[in-house]
Amino acid sequence: MLTSKQRAFLRSLAMDIDTIVMVGKGGMSSQIIKQADDALTARELIKGKVLETAGMTSREAAEQIALETNSEVVNVIGSKFVLYRRNPKEPKIELPKAKNRFSRKP
Repeated sequence: MLTSKQRAFLRSLAMDIDTIVMVGKGGMSSQIIKQADDALTARELIKGKVLETAGMTSREAAEQIALETNSEVVNVIGSKFVLYRRNPKEPKIELPKAKNRFSRKP
């Protein structure tokens, strides 16, 4: 689960990347899921777009891809979405540390 600080960090990184996943009139297919999965393994952070001809919203597409690729939805704005999944073998993005809410300082 990403913190709001980590999401903000990932959103800032996503501004400079190209859209590589497109969901069109064919809707969601196994090819799109595979493309997103491969891209997440290679890059960790991807941007996608849902065309007007697709029979789903960008939120629905992002959540379905995230569910099937075991990634997290970072952001959805308009027709675009951003997904993140850490590569356990070769991490490329260093996220800001999450604070432990339960630790108390005297």
